[in-house]
Amino acid sequence: MLPVENRVVMLSGASGGVGRGILCCLLANGWRVSAGLRDIGGLDDLEARPDQLLCVPYDAALPDAGQQWVAATIARFGAIDAVINVAGVLLPSRLEDEDETALDQSWAINFKAPLRVVRAAFPALRRAGHGRVINVSSLSGKRVANTNIAYAASKFAVTAMTHVIRREGWDDGIRATAICPGFVNTPMVAGHVAVAPEDMTQPEDLAALTELTLRLPNTAIVAEILVNCRLEASL
Repeated sequence: MLPVENRVVMLSGASGGVGRGILCCLLANGWRVSAGLRDIGGLDDLEARPDQLLCVPYDAALPDAGQQWVAATIARFGAIDAVINVAGVLLPSRLEDEDETALDQSWAINFKAPLRVVRAAFPALRRAGHGRVINVSSLSGKRVANTNIAYAASKFAVTAMTHVIRREGWDDGIRATAICPGFVNTPMVAGHVAVAPEDMTQPEDLAALTELTLRLPNTAIVAEILVNCRLEASL
């Protein structure tokens, strides 16, 4: 297992849900975190050492946001050891919808935004020699169980991107993992599904899996982690 000391993680979507669960887990285990946030005041209630947490304005919808976040992270910590892309949207979109606004927004935020962050961070990840990229995809990025074409298509793309990252960075020690959860007890799915919150996967459980994945050595990497709270024959 790799040591945690002085390792720097970039984390998007840290203000709530899965992202906040991961952030709390990382801080509790001694990681240094650069949190990309639309509202940098969203973490004011957290207690962290001043040298452990950096909050950077980050709007996934803006093309230059990833580069600016990476630059701020290096300016503060001098290195990047890992990138965790959590930020995403779940917008209703059907095949026959002529209005493609939801499709365009899903593609921009769920796929292009994490791609841009990883692209900007890649030189620093190469220098680390043990760079890690974790993309929070979805079981909707492995199989289609509903009619939301924008969400499924964008998450399939995230899973594919993760495998491309593994190939591009392998010889430089970069390892990438797609974490693909089903229903998670977060505001994103509240009221949209019939599963009770207590029967869903909990954010802290995904956080534990994520933190463990960051610690794995270059010789023991899991390319995909499928996480479900329900029994599915194909998974």
